[in-house]
Amino acid sequence: MMHPLFFLLQAELEQTETKSQSFADILFSGGPIGVVIVALQVIMSFIAVSIFIERYMSIGKAGKIDENFMNNIRMSVQSGNIKAAQSLCASTDSPISRMVEKGLMRIGKPLRDIDAAIENVGNLEIFKLEKNLSTLASIAGAAPMLGFLGTVTGMIIAFYKMAAEQNVTPEVLAGGIYQALITTAFGLVVGLFALIGYNLLVANVEKVIFKMERSTTEFMDLLQEPS
Repeated sequence: MMHPLFFLLQAELEQTETKSQSFADILFSGGPIGVVIVALQVIMSFIAVSIFIERYMSIGKAGKIDENFMNNIRMSVQSGNIKAAQSLCASTDSPISRMVEKGLMRIGKPLRDIDAAIENVGNLEIFKLEKNLSTLASIAGAAPMLGFLGTVTGMIIAFYKMAAEQNVTPEVLAGGIYQALITTAFGLVVGLFALIGYNLLVANVEKVIFKMERSTTEFMDLLQEPS
């Protein structure tokens, strides 16, 4: 004969399993507003991830350049073979090569004009590097705010039900509280990822800009060397 304690434990486990809910159940119990807010945050997360991956690869590619690139440009210019230098730039896909190529095309004009032409190309290249970074920054700020909106609307729902119901139970308040907590958690996670990704990309862009400025200075010094 089984001990009565066994039956009590079994009944408790069955009751716990009955009350357990899946994440989808908890999400939908927050009501349509909570579902819409979480859906928007999920869309933001996909956009943030796609922007981060695309920008990380593009910026990394832009920062990679052969260490001998400027040495080969120097030798070609000093030997008077400008065409060879231009061909090298055309075959190298990087912001630095496009800036140097523009400078090579302006050889023979005043140094101020050459420097201005290179600077214009550099500004365009920086604009390309920073593409969609503002969107990532906006997601970093908007996702938590959207979560806080869910928090406010969830608490409004909870207090409204508290005022409307005569017999207030935890189940009555659960929907609004679920919405408040889930939307806040989603917003903070998405915002944190977007913020970290944005700062990492900005740091990588600054490294590329430093390489561009260094190469520009080296090229301008080359043009001012006595022939």
